[in-house]
Amino acid sequence: MQQTEWSPSPVGIAACGIGGIILAVGAVTLITDPPGRVLVSVAAIGLLAFAILSWRARPKLAIKNDALVSRGLWRETELRPPDIKLIRITEFRRIGRKTRLLEIDTVDGRLLVFTRWDLGTDPLRVLDDLTAAGFAGS
Repeated sequence: MQQTEWSPSPVGIAACGIGGIILAVGAVTLITDPPGRVLVSVAAIGLLAFAILSWRARPKLAIKNDALVSRGLWRETELRPPDIKLIRITEFRRIGRKTRLLEIDTVDGRLLVFTRWDLGTDPLRVLDDLTAAGFAGS
Protein backbone atom coordinates (compact mmCIF):
# COMPACT_ATOMS: atom_id res chain seq x y z
CA MET A 1 0.00 0.00 0.00
CA GLN A 2 1.42 3.37 -0.97
CA GLN A 3 1.58 6.42 1.23
CA THR A 4 -0.92 9.19 0.44
CA GLU A 5 0.13 12.00 2.82
CA TRP A 6 3.51 13.61 3.39
CA SER A 7 4.34 16.15 6.06
CA PRO A 8 7.17 17.23 8.35
CA SER A 9 8.01 14.84 11.15
CA PRO A 10 6.13 15.62 14.39
CA VAL A 11 9.31 14.79 16.32
CA GLY A 12 11.31 17.33 14.29
CA ILE A 13 8.65 19.99 14.78
CA ALA A 14 8.55 19.29 18.51
CA ALA A 15 12.35 19.51 18.69
CA CYS A 16 12.25 22.94 17.04
CA GLY A 17 9.57 24.08 19.48
CA ILE A 18 11.48 22.77 22.50
CA GLY A 19 14.67 24.41 21.22
CA GLY A 20 12.80 27.71 20.90
CA ILE A 21 11.48 27.42 24.44
CA ILE A 22 14.95 26.63 25.79
CA LEU A 23 16.39 29.66 23.97
CA ALA A 24 13.57 31.88 25.29
CA VAL A 25 14.17 30.75 28.87
CA GLY A 26 17.91 31.28 28.40
CA ALA A 27 17.36 34.76 27.02
CA VAL A 28 15.29 35.74 30.04
CA THR A 29 17.26 34.04 32.80
CA LEU A 30 20.88 33.46 31.73
CA ILE A 31 21.97 36.17 29.34
CA THR A 32 22.82 39.48 30.95
CA ASP A 33 24.14 41.63 28.12
CA PRO A 34 21.38 43.41 26.12
CA PRO A 35 22.69 42.65 22.60
CA GLY A 36 23.04 38.95 23.43
CA ARG A 37 19.57 38.88 24.95
CA VAL A 38 18.12 40.44 21.79
CA LEU A 39 19.93 37.98 19.52
CA VAL A 40 18.89 34.91 21.50
CA SER A 41 15.32 36.23 21.79
CA VAL A 42 15.11 36.67 18.01
CA ALA A 43 16.44 33.12 17.53
CA ALA A 44 13.88 31.78 20.03
CA ILE A 45 11.00 33.59 18.32
CA GLY A 46 12.22 32.35 14.93
CA LEU A 47 12.36 28.72 16.06
CA LEU A 48 8.97 28.89 17.75
CA ALA A 49 7.39 30.54 14.70
CA PHE A 50 8.96 27.92 12.42
CA ALA A 51 7.59 25.10 14.58
CA ILE A 52 4.09 26.61 14.72
CA LEU A 53 3.95 27.30 10.98
CA SER A 54 5.33 23.84 10.14
CA TRP A 55 2.62 22.26 12.28
CA ARG A 56 -0.08 24.41 10.71
CA ALA A 57 0.85 23.37 7.16
CA ARG A 58 0.50 19.61 7.83
CA PRO A 59 0.06 17.56 5.66
CA LYS A 60 2.19 19.43 3.16
CA LEU A 61 1.29 17.16 0.24
CA ALA A 62 -1.55 14.62 -0.01
CA ILE A 63 -3.54 12.59 -2.49
CA LYS A 64 -7.26 13.19 -1.87
CA ASN A 65 -10.17 12.29 -4.15
CA ASP A 66 -7.99 11.70 -7.23
CA ALA A 67 -6.31 15.10 -6.77
CA LEU A 68 -2.95 16.18 -5.46
CA VAL A 69 -3.40 18.67 -2.62
CA SER A 70 -0.58 20.97 -1.54
CA ARG A 71 -1.18 22.77 1.73
CA GLY A 72 0.49 26.05 2.57
CA LEU A 73 0.12 28.44 5.47
CA TRP A 74 -3.07 30.10 4.28
CA ARG A 75 -4.59 27.95 1.52
CA GLU A 76 -4.67 24.59 -0.19
CA THR A 77 -3.87 24.06 -3.85
CA GLU A 78 -5.68 21.19 -5.53
CA LEU A 79 -4.14 19.75 -8.69
CA ARG A 80 -5.78 17.14 -10.89
CA PRO A 81 -3.59 15.07 -13.28
CA PRO A 82 -4.37 17.34 -16.29
CA ASP A 83 -3.20 20.37 -14.24
CA ILE A 84 0.27 18.88 -13.76
CA LYS A 85 2.81 19.51 -16.49
CA LEU A 86 5.82 17.76 -14.92
CA ILE A 87 6.92 16.19 -11.65
CA ARG A 88 10.65 15.81 -11.24
CA ILE A 89 13.47 15.45 -8.75
CA THR A 90 16.20 18.08 -8.72
CA GLU A 91 19.40 16.84 -7.14
CA PHE A 92 22.51 18.84 -6.33
CA ARG A 93 25.50 18.77 -4.03
CA ARG A 94 25.72 21.32 -1.29
CA ILE A 95 28.33 21.52 1.45
CA GLY A 96 29.46 17.97 0.78
CA ARG A 97 26.06 16.30 0.81
CA LYS A 98 23.44 15.50 -1.78
CA THR A 99 20.15 17.42 -1.59
CA ARG A 100 16.99 16.40 -3.42
CA LEU A 101 13.95 18.54 -4.12
CA LEU A 102 10.58 17.41 -5.46
CA GLU A 103 9.35 19.92 -8.04
CA ILE A 104 5.81 19.99 -9.40
CA ASP A 105 5.41 22.17 -12.48
CA THR A 106 1.80 23.08 -13.28
CA VAL A 107 0.15 23.91 -16.59
CA ASP A 108 -0.60 27.47 -15.43
CA GLY A 109 3.09 28.18 -14.76
CA ARG A 110 3.33 27.63 -11.00
CA LEU A 111 6.24 25.69 -9.54
CA LEU A 112 5.74 23.87 -6.23
CA VAL A 113 9.00 22.84 -4.53
CA PHE A 114 9.18 20.40 -1.60
CA THR A 115 12.24 19.57 0.49
CA ARG A 116 12.90 16.50 2.61
CA TRP A 117 11.73 18.53 5.62
CA ASP A 118 8.41 19.35 3.92
CA LEU A 119 7.74 15.72 2.99
CA GLY A 120 9.16 13.94 6.02
CA THR A 121 10.86 11.39 3.75
CA ASP A 122 13.10 11.17 0.71
CA PRO A 123 11.54 13.07 -2.22
CA LEU A 124 12.46 10.16 -4.51
CA ARG A 125 10.06 7.88 -2.58
CA VAL A 126 7.31 10.48 -2.89
CA LEU A 127 7.92 10.68 -6.65
CA ASP A 128 7.56 6.89 -6.88
CA ASP A 129 4.26 7.01 -4.95
CA LEU A 130 2.94 9.88 -7.09
CA THR A 131 3.89 8.04 -10.27
CA ALA A 132 2.13 4.89 -9.06
CA ALA A 133 -0.97 6.98 -8.29
CA GLY A 134 -1.07 8.40 -11.82
CA PHE A 135 0.42 11.85 -11.25
CA ALA A 136 3.47 11.39 -13.47
CA GLY A 137 2.77 14.39 -15.68
CA SER A 138 3.87 14.54 -19.29
